[in-house]
Amino acid sequence: MLEKPRVFVTRKVDEAAIALLETVAAVEVWLDYKAPSKVEMLSKAQDVDAILANTEDRIDEDVLAVSNGRLKVVANMAVGFDNLDVITATRLGIAMSNTPGVLTKTTAELGFALMMAVSRQIVTGDRDVRDGKWQHWHPSAYLGVDLAGSTLSVIGMGKIGFEFAKRAKAFEMRVLYHNRSPRKDIGEGFEYCEKLETALEQADFLCITTPLTKETHHFIGKAQLSLMKPAAILINIARGAVVDNIALFEALKEGRIAGAGLDVTEPEPIPADHPLLTLANVVITPHIGSASQRTRRDMAVLAAQNIKARLSGEPMPSCVNPEAMTRKTQREKGEEFASHALDAELDEEV
Repeated sequence: MLEKPRVFVTRKVDEAAIALLETVAAVEVWLDYKAPSKVEMLSKAQDVDAILANTEDRIDEDVLAVSNGRLKVVANMAVGFDNLDVITATRLGIAMSNTPGVLTKTTAELGFALMMAVSRQIVTGDRDVRDGKWQHWHPSAYLGVDLAGSTLSVIGMGKIGFEFAKRAKAFEMRVLYHNRSPRKDIGEGFEYCEKLETALEQADFLCITTPLTKETHHFIGKAQLSLMKPAAILINIARGAVVDNIALFEALKEGRIAGAGLDVTEPEPIPADHPLLTLANVVITPHIGSASQRTRRDMAVLAAQNIKARLSGEPMPSCVNPEAMTRKTQREKGEEFASHALDAELDEEV
């Protein structure tokens, strides 16, 4: 009797996903809350056919190569896949997947919550109430910024950016967006800015939804922040490294922009002594853009569906490197493909 394929799941996920995997494989789940260390990941990867990973897991060349040809698929429980070595995986014939679509609205909602929390000083007010600092109502206390009538600039008008922009329109905001090219499929009411500088200069609120690539690393830095209004508020629901967080700290501390709401930071988790945490005009959440019960379940199930399809020899729902399954790619072709894969992600999510 043939041995069942083996799957390593790097964190406890919804039981629906585990049940789906168990129809085709023997499943081992990492039960510790903390992620497996590099040594532990290497040990697990030696004799499994599939890995269900998430954004905190670095699936690099060492992890991919240690399986000696057995590993067939890595399913990332995230839209972004900057934690995966797609180039090496493609060269080795290892399929990789992500979970697009299922977390779009949930992430946009969290971004909007951050924008409202910063603009209306919700976190500061809550903290003052709890600390007993709120003793009197005063006309000049806790003054915020109205969304209605303000200008929002979205950097990266992909699926998440568009969902964020639609919500802004419902709040009677003017919406600008910067993309590599204008989108003709989103209807009227959204103004395209060919130049990033235009979107930055006009923004009362700036929302960043671009994926992290070599081109977008520190895409928003000192020079870009210097173009923004002193009253502007920055929201980042993309990846932490898209923004230069040291430059952001300096701009916030010096009053060159008014506030920031961050669901992502560089690094993650953000250290307790990071200078951003000393500022009252910053709200930081622990990368919870997709953290609703339904969305996290749907993400886990989609990741499991990708693994089941690959192990069963069927088309994967969301493979990011389909050429890997031909096992004909060389390193040069793998590098070319990885670039194309990132471009596709930009088209979809930016």
